[in-house]
Amino acid sequence: MRLKKYNKSAGILSLLTVVTLASGCSEMVLMNPKGQIGLEQRSLIFTALGLMLIVVIPAIVMALVFTIKYRASNTKAMYSPTWSHSNKIELIVWTVPFLIIIFLANLTWKSTHALDPRMPIASNTKPLTIQVIAMDWKWLFIYPVQGIASVNEIAFPINVPVKFEVTSNSVMNSFFIPELGSQIYAMAGMNTTLYLIANEPGNYKGISSNFSGRGFSGMKFTAVATPDQEGFEAWVHKVKESPQTLSTIDSYEKIAVPSEYHPVEYFARVKPGLYQSVIGKFMEAGPQQDEGIVQCK
Repeated sequence: MRLKKYNKSAGILSLLTVVTLASGCSEMVLMNPKGQIGLEQRSLIFTALGLMLIVVIPAIVMALVFTIKYRASNTKAMYSPTWSHSNKIELIVWTVPFLIIIFLANLTWKSTHALDPRMPIASNTKPLTIQVIAMDWKWLFIYPVQGIASVNEIAFPINVPVKFEVTSNSVMNSFFIPELGSQIYAMAGMNTTLYLIANEPGNYKGISSNFSGRGFSGMKFTAVATPDQEGFEAWVHKVKESPQTLSTIDSYEKIAVPSEYHPVEYFARVKPGLYQSVIGKFMEAGPQQDEGIVQCK
């Protein structure tokens, strides 16, 4: 009797816990994407889920029906002690999953190539390049064309493809803006490429989705998608008004010192080739030789 009361109380407590946690999240960002890549990934998730439910739902329904129909107290149920095999049932239980597996394999193959992070997004607009350096425990963003940099904040116009070149100054991290799409790993001495695009203006949360030490929980940044090019230019102008610069390796190394919950910072000027130098310092050839850079495939 006590065990039944305990199980009932535990079930109620579990339900309340799930409801409480769910209520603390206003939306599932992965299911509410704001960019083309995120939308295609959501479609892929829903398609795969729907296919798997074709098997899961009938299995759950049959489990409930069989439990009720063939319970010991149901004397009206047909009793067939000699029944052992049915070709029709065997055909169904093997054919349906087999077809689903074939369809999922084909879907996965095509989507894996179509959503390759390195594949440029089709657009009439030239991509905006942002170089990303993962640090302990913050993000440094360099705009090589604009000649500026920022810590824990980026900006770009909507409907403009953004080419992220990603590396790490320390341990491996993972660059991720959930509402825009794919994540990509940041590794020291290597350059990885990720293309994203925002279709709606807004401030989107960026994170590291790979544990990287004590300050990992505070390694977050804001991605500002401006409504137009003018809004982006205004942000660039604001950054260029900053008194801080990254014009030397020494100034970079000061920023690279480990820190937790680092505030947003702007740098009006950046040393040309700084991103390549950060990659090169982990290579045997040294930071002066760009040919030592490894492109991560």
